Order: sequence, then structure tokens, then C-alpha cells
Amino acid sequence: MNAMTQTELRTLSNSHLDALEEETIFILREVAAAFERPTLLFSGGKDSLVMLRCAEKAFGAGRIPYPLLMIDTGHNFQEVTDFRDARAKELGAELIVRSVEDSMKRGTVRLAHPGESRNVHQSVTLLEAIEEFGFDALIGGARRDEEKARAKERIFSHRDSFGQWQPKAQRPELWTLFNHRLQPGEHFRVFPISNWTELDVWQYIAREKIALPAIYYTHKREVVDRRGLWVPVTALTPPKDGETVEIRDVRFRTVGDITCTCPVESTASTPEQIVVETLAADVSERGATRMDDKTSEASMEKRKKDGYF
Repeated sequence: MNAMTQTELRTLSNSHLDALEEETIFILREVAAAFERPTLLFSGGKDSLVMLRCAEKAFGAGRIPYPLLMIDTGHNFQEVTDFRDARAKELGAELIVRSVEDSMKRGTVRLAHPGESRNVHQSVTLLEAIEEFGFDALIGGARRDEEKARAKERIFSHRDSFGQWQPKAQRPELWTLFNHRLQPGEHFRVFPISNWTELDVWQYIAREKIALPAIYYTHKREVVDRRGLWVPVTALTPPKDGETVEIRDVRFRTVGDITCTCPVESTASTPEQIVVETLAADVSERGATRMDDKTSEASMEKRKKDGYF
């Protein structure tokens, strides 16, 4: 980083993180008190790791009162799933993993073709897990700054008996008062870090020294330029005819299914350096890295109405 960047970083305040952390801890405790069978959605990604740190502060190390749940497409980055397993074991937390592949074996998920992304089909597996375990609240790491549909979410987002989200039927949340009432078969998706931004997350990671999967930091990777995104070259995402494979210094701003998650060019190797990069970013992390959000302006909202996170 040059001298100007160093100065910007030294003068950047993180005093607001205390208020964000306090709000998140309050919501995590509210869920534990108000629901019979909550769970925390845990992918091993940065947002869920921030929530996990807040949960440790809310309840104490090794005393998180709800299990961790991961919906695995079978096409997740191995670095992330390995980190997920290691972190859950370190915390002594119960980790429940349910797979889209199992839904495919049951016939509840059918791909249009073998190469279709399984990402959208996570909704089916998630709803099956909710029914299997009787979950009445699912705590997720979605933030309002990520995408327009997520900006419409309440912190306590009501889902009907079909697991669907109705944006016009959400409940008011005035003065941090939440309506927890549910009819049989309904549940809530709860988003404790709704009011955080990507910059807040990275400032918090830097302050708390939270360990992350290595792919969040710069590394060399084979990629191809496809529709303005750097698509990683893997067995699941091979180069197409006419595409040129390049080796670039990249990192992932968000992690998800390999078939729809792309890195960005970066040489940032520390949280502090990523904070500086984030200050200069003019595209949201999903807008810059997720192929599934490029299909249409309303793609995320449609998936959420069908039961997506």
C-alpha cells in the first residue's frame, strides 16, 4: 500500500463496530429465548464466521445453544468445507450437513441437465432439513448491502408454511421490537448482521483477528474472462471454446457453489489491505462475483420467494 493508503487506513474509524456487535449479540440472544428449535446457518464463509464470533461473545465459548446447519451443494470449495469442519470441531458445536446430492437421490431435486448449477436447488434441501429437524428459526449471515432483494428483508423475516417469503407481508420492526408469533409449519429467517456492510465485516475481522479460509486472500489461480467475470478454471467450470486461460492474482469476496462464484483480481493478503480495497469498490460483492445474480434483475428475489436463504 502506498503512503496515502496507509494514512486512510490509520484514520478510518471502527468505533461503530461496538454498536453493530451489540445489536448482533442482542438478536442472537433473542432467538435463543424466543424459539424452541433455532439453528445457525454456517457455511465457513466470512459472514457466518463473524456471526459465530458474536455468538461466542453472546453465550461463551463452547456454549452456543443451537446447532450449526450447512446445506452443501457438493460443489463447494474444498478449502471452505475443510475450514467449516475444523471450526465447528474447535468450538465443540453440533454441525448438521445436508446435501443437495441426497435430495437428487430422493428425486426431490432434478437438474435440467448435468451441468446445471445446483445453487438454486439448495432451497429444496433447506426446506427438507427444516421439516426433518423442526427448525422454527434459521439464523443467516445475509446483509442488506449485498443485493436489492436482501435490502427488503426484515431482521426477523417471516416464512409461510411453504417456506416462502412474501415481501409485502413482512412484519414491522419498530424500536427493536420483534413479533415472533408463528402458525404451525411456519418459521423465521433471522439476519443479525443485516445492518452491517462488507466494509464493516472486514473491519471486524481485522479487529477480532478472525481466521478465514485462505481463498479470501490473494493467491494465483487459473481463470477465464466470461461476461466480465473471472471464472475459476475447475473440473466443474472448464474453459469454453475460444476462451483463453490466464493465471491471475485473485481472491474471493464471497464464497459459494463453484459453478456460480467468481474471484476478483487482488493482491490483498491481510484484512487491513482488503479494508482498503473495499473502500474503493463501486460494485457489491455479489454483483462483482456471482454468476447466478447476473441472470436477471429479479433473480435473487425470485429465489428468496421460493425458499432461498
